[in-house]
Amino acid sequence: MKLFVSADIEGVAGIALIEETRSGDAAYARYARQMTDEVAAVCQAALDAGADEVFVKDGHGAANNIDPFGLPDRVTLFRGKSGHPYNMMFGLDRSFDAALFVGYHAPAGSAGSPLAHTSTGNTRRILLNGAPMSEFLLNATTAAALGVPAIFLSGDRAICELAAQAAPGIETVATKEGAGAGAAQYPRARVMRELAEGAARAVANIGRAAPLPLPARFEYLASYRDWKMAYRMSFYPGMERVDDDTLRLVSDDWMDIVTAHSFVVY
Repeated sequence: MKLFVSADIEGVAGIALIEETRSGDAAYARYARQMTDEVAAVCQAALDAGADEVFVKDGHGAANNIDPFGLPDRVTLFRGKSGHPYNMMFGLDRSFDAALFVGYHAPAGSAGSPLAHTSTGNTRRILLNGAPMSEFLLNATTAAALGVPAIFLSGDRAICELAAQAAPGIETVATKEGAGAGAAQYPRARVMRELAEGAARAVANIGRAAPLPLPARFEYLASYRDWKMAYRMSFYPGMERVDDDTLRLVSDDWMDIVTAHSFVVY
């Protein structure tokens, strides 16, 4: 059994402030360690539950957050940015049996996390076929396009609820609950225990998992914070201007959408 893990930092236990996610800031090292520990716990639980190998993609910032020497044996870690449109899912292909998501967070436009965003802070909201497009929805759809089911997610309570709506049956573990500019943090020991238990259940039930259903057509709608950026990104091939700060792209090919996203929000 071959598993893919995509990891972010804003949804790990303890984090509530943007400076805690930035390499070089005083608090960052503590939370990079927590990100490493959470990914390691999920990987070890998956291996103990029957996985043969696990591939981890560090998905935050410059993708240099996870300690490469802090993960279990039989785990491969990809650090850094490949430049491929899959971004946080780079390395995924049809040979994987399932995808797991660690440290994820609420999407742009959501009040569910003080750190809510989708890929960057440049958009106020992104909709995919009318639904708020979180990084989970973006990346789980990429997995589905390759026939890979999403079986596990951890992060703030808001993204856990959105993931459960998009992928019924997915195992979720909430690490915190956002409120305004802050978040109620759950105890580290509890989070670590629930991560291991949830990942083990997800792998044990992998035979019942199915990829997200894919629509016949994808509609991507991005509303920008800065109308000047919206104007500039409107020249991306196929992009339509809806109004001064909103762009729209429609395609029946998911690769068109994920490629556009990798250009127009950065």
